[in-house]
Amino acid sequence: MKTADATRVKFAPAEDAARLFTPAFCEYLVLLHDTLGARALELRARRAEILRAALNQHVMPGHPPVSAANTGDWRVPAVPDELRKPGIEISGPCSITPMFINALNPGPEGERAEGDLDDDEDSGGHRLIDTVRAAHNRLAAVNRELTFEDRERGKSYRIAPGELPFFMHRERGLHLDEPDVTIDGTPVNAAILGTALTLFYAGRAQADRGQGIYFYLPKLELAPEARWYRDLFDLSRGRLSSLQNATIRAVVLVESLPCVYQMEEMLWELGPYAAGLNAARWDLKASIFEFVMADPKQVWPDRFGVDIKTTPFLANIFRRLVAICLKRGAVPIGGMATALPSNDREVNRTAGEAIQKDKEWEAAQGFIRAWVAHIFHMKTAADPFKKLIGSGWTPTPEMAKPENYPVKIGVPAGPVTVEGTRRNARMLIEYVEGWLNGRGAKGIDSLEGKPGVHPALMEDLATGRMSVAQIAQRIRHHAKDPQAGVAHDGALVKRLLQEELADILSRRPKSAEVETRYRNAMKVAMRWVKNYTELDFRSLGAYTRAELDAIARAPDALLSVSGPRRPLRGRGSTARRRRRSSGP
Repeated sequence: MKTADATRVKFAPAEDAARLFTPAFCEYLVLLHDTLGARALELRARRAEILRAALNQHVMPGHPPVSAANTGDWRVPAVPDELRKPGIEISGPCSITPMFINALNPGPEGERAEGDLDDDEDSGGHRLIDTVRAAHNRLAAVNRELTFEDRERGKSYRIAPGELPFFMHRERGLHLDEPDVTIDGTPVNAAILGTALTLFYAGRAQADRGQGIYFYLPKLELAPEARWYRDLFDLSRGRLSSLQNATIRAVVLVESLPCVYQMEEMLWELGPYAAGLNAARWDLKASIFEFVMADPKQVWPDRFGVDIKTTPFLANIFRRLVAICLKRGAVPIGGMATALPSNDREVNRTAGEAIQKDKEWEAAQGFIRAWVAHIFHMKTAADPFKKLIGSGWTPTPEMAKPENYPVKIGVPAGPVTVEGTRRNARMLIEYVEGWLNGRGAKGIDSLEGKPGVHPALMEDLATGRMSVAQIAQRIRHHAKDPQAGVAHDGALVKRLLQEELADILSRRPKSAEVETRYRNAMKVAMRWVKNYTELDFRSLGAYTRAELDAIARAPDALLSVSGPRRPLRGRGSTARRRRRSSGP
């Protein structure tokens, strides 16, 4: 490739970006863009077709035809030993340096997590500066050089001595673009950019150290998308000599309804890079909401009442995931424990008991690890897996048969309540306030100020998406709270948002800046909800910051929400060509 190809790449000003966008990296990025960019658009278009069929014709996704991928006795290549370790992975944004360092260090009991999910997706900020910081931080962490000085608090952050967790890199998905990085004036696919940065910098450093290079692949929906990543890894091996003999493996995040039907095919298409499947929770529920949004018979109860363990059709999806992994030699990874530590011992005790019960259930289903949001709860979350697997327990032969766990999407049992909608509304205001300030994950207590024992939870883009989807579904179908005798509509939701905003502001420091931030967050939350009522399911990450600023200045979006009489549309960000949203 000619060096002149590097001049095709343009990037917006961002601190330390120039150190990453060298001529050599830009040439590599151009290769990936020219080879895979158009295919990513085709895959998005196929996603949109499947979603439209569900919304317009009630034709839901289903299992692919019989093929070599779902028959025979093939198995994924031998999974590295460290990826088979029972325990826990600590998850958090790798662009926020002190949080990344804390995740790599031991918890209160002196133990480290088995793995670190260094995230630039659901808990990342989705700005170019976040992507740049994540790339620098990953490289520095691999080299054990990552430090941070918090001068305001007088705190220094360093990586403690001892063996580090293995790294699980998670980039943004192929459904998003990065408008601040262009090639020939066209925004680069966000998955191409993030994966390229990680492989070119942290990945090569890991290869030099003899470490495996591991990825979580987010938001996959169709098996050809897994093949797209396989080709990305193949191209990278061919371009970067230090990766030719490196171990590169990937775990698919099962967080979309179409993916549920294609888990086996995903592993098949990844080929030499296949390692496992992860049971995402909130994103999967949000995806189901999107596919059934036009169906008035599919209105779900309050989100905090829908437990994987006690909702049979959801539990069976995850049992099927485990069965496929057992059948094909892959590793099954469970869901997230999101509770954050508190100064109240009773809150911590209650949270610990809930986490332990949840992870005991996952371990008994055959999962070998799961995720946790904070080092405070690492040991509590890890012990169930270590103890059960360490006891010599093994899954039964019946647990390895996917056919024992058919996919049947239903409506969970439970009430629809205005108070449940209120919790979603408060979460949205708090979450969007964090997002507007560059934080893709934020500790939120949606029951703040109310009696009872309730820890704050680490909420991220997945839980934001779930809350938006549930609110929109209730508005579209005028879902009724029987006890309150109230039906949902835009006016009710707007009132809940306003009431929660007032309560939040009464508990925060009194300043014009704080009030402006939260009022802007409410405006954006309204727009996000309205989009979903109109069957426009674009990600919050599909908006530029300029567009979000414009929404904050515009009239309240929920003023015009009237119910389900809107034209049916496809997924905004996935169907859109080579740009983010068209604006507010």
